[in-house]
Amino acid sequence: MSGKLTRVEPNGEVAARGCDGSTGRRGKYGIDGGAIVVPVFGVLQAGLASTVLWAIRHRRRSIAGLAGIAGMAVAGSAASYLYSTWRGKFAVWTEVLDELRLRGNENVLDVGCGRGAVLLLTAHRLPEGKAVGADIWRRRDQSGNSRAAAEHNAVVEGMRDRVDLINADARDLPFRSASFDVVVSNLTIHNIAGTEGRRQTLYEAVRVLRADGRLRIVDLPNADRYTEVLRDAGCVDVTVRRLDWRTWFGVPGHHQTLVVATKSHD
Repeated sequence: MSGKLTRVEPNGEVAARGCDGSTGRRGKYGIDGGAIVVPVFGVLQAGLASTVLWAIRHRRRSIAGLAGIAGMAVAGSAASYLYSTWRGKFAVWTEVLDELRLRGNENVLDVGCGRGAVLLLTAHRLPEGKAVGADIWRRRDQSGNSRAAAEHNAVVEGMRDRVDLINADARDLPFRSASFDVVVSNLTIHNIAGTEGRRQTLYEAVRVLRADGRLRIVDLPNADRYTEVLRDAGCVDVTVRRLDWRTWFGVPGHHQTLVVATKSHD
């Protein structure tokens, strides 16, 4: 895999790279997992810092040392999480899209598009096509998650004419069968409640694909469970790839999974 993002600012603003290598305008894409993530890390660090100070005052060196080590671990975990959500996922998806070798005239659906991170990376590559984002925009899935945020990002990225946004449940997509050349989804399907709900989501993603249409899903490490469902839904060439450290999201070795599939002719 190759390909790079131009730049990601510490506040989550992203300078996206288009399919021709050009730099797009900045959008704000929030933090995956919702706004609760940063306060949790902050509370942990504050508690450990207080423990260190207490231990120093009471000359408990071993406790101070252990709390200090734990504080460094939490800081490292927070840095990893923020890297994955602010930069890592963009770099990985840039490479996934590079591998698709889009012609530029495709219709692409992003299931669970959120504030438009993957949607707009895709739209940059579709000068004659269309990128459609479907979501119910729950705040608990991503900080500041809303249709308005996605629309704003599409405008500032200069992609508004290439993007359509649809309020839709992933289990019941409001599109005709065989409507899209490509379906993508990032860290969405695991948020669907229940095994049957996730199964229905995968069936819907395949239903709206055209014959020979391609599917790319990035999700939690157990996303390899999707492969059997995708084969039952009519996909071939279903493969699973463990992604690298850029997708750890604060847990070393907790690699996200890329699921690749193609819809058969039958």
